[in-house]
Amino acid sequence: GAKGAGGKFSIEDLYRISKKPKASSGPASSAGAKGAVRGRGKGQKGETDALASQILEAAHRLVERRRLELYLRECGLSINDCQSERQAMLYRNLGKSGLRVSCLGLGELKLFKMAESVMTVAYENGVNLFDTAEVYASGRAEITLGNIIKKKGKVLGSLSRLQLDYVDIVFANRNDVNSPMEEVVRAMTFVINQGMAMYWGTSRWSAMEIMEAYSVARQFNLIPPVCEQAEYHYFQRDKVEVQLPELYHKIGVGAMTWSPLACGLITGKYSDGVPDCSRAAIKGYQWLKERVFSEEGRRQLAKIKELHLVADRLGCTASQLAIAWCLRSEGVSSVLLGVSNTDQLLENLGALRVLSQMTPQTVSEMDALLGNKPHSKKESRA
Repeated sequence: GAKGAGGKFSIEDLYRISKKPKASSGPASSAGAKGAVRGRGKGQKGETDALASQILEAAHRLVERRRLELYLRECGLSINDCQSERQAMLYRNLGKSGLRVSCLGLGELKLFKMAESVMTVAYENGVNLFDTAEVYASGRAEITLGNIIKKKGKVLGSLSRLQLDYVDIVFANRNDVNSPMEEVVRAMTFVINQGMAMYWGTSRWSAMEIMEAYSVARQFNLIPPVCEQAEYHYFQRDKVEVQLPELYHKIGVGAMTWSPLACGLITGKYSDGVPDCSRAAIKGYQWLKERVFSEEGRRQLAKIKELHLVADRLGCTASQLAIAWCLRSEGVSSVLLGVSNTDQLLENLGALRVLSQMTPQTVSEMDALLGNKPHSKKESRA
């Protein structure tokens, strides 16, 4: 208003900041005195400039917040509606590739009727990794996931059941011992060159097989795998903690792990038997039921009870502790979650808050309780 129509205030006008050094109160007869006065003036100018810069930065932040508030108001929301206690998602590169994935991904959806709500919650919480396979529900899982992506407006076209032009990464599940490694690597390279995928990885391959695939790719100028999908939890450690880190440092292969809760064993749901609604009670999972009642299963359940005490002390659930424990491992790019509903998903996502508590002391305590920490080749030789 004071500047008139179209007038602009400078930062000095707004905050009454003067960039001119104050005049000296005393006489400055000597050269030394003049030098001192000039020195003080430069110092004051520097301090004033720094203060003005800080105020300007704060003003920018206020403007940006105001813009956000106006936008949210148009959407019927407020800043408070968007601020929650959920932990911001962490993102990691998949191995040494350029593919950046959320450190928690969504694996097989157990109940299709909950698929859309589970996927929506996952996406809103920063999950950008959704794992599926043609064997999941005889292909229905891919159709369901494709329909949800299309409905959410994220569709890129049509790639079979997923209705996509391409996928970020395709996995070769279990190495085909009847096919020469060169044919497998050439097939994966063809898929990428045709634009159907950006990267390829392996699932349930041995370290030797992965190294062979890498060597074949280098020999014939083909594309090597960037990632291995491996089972990883308290009672399945050797491959992810010893073998894959070595491959990561040598050829850049990362690890995407699955079954962090050991098919629900780690949650403690089987401590008093097999609940009727559990996976072990489902037809086709007899192997899991046998595992629960085996001697080894009983020993594992006893250790899980002790680990629940650690979780209680840290103020988290047993599931969150187990997932955070997986994430703390070197070379693990992402942990795939298998959930049945949004409540389970939100609980598992809470593992991000526990990750900061995975101190060397806590990990050492858990290793002592488990008593199964694998040793690297260097430690073994020592």
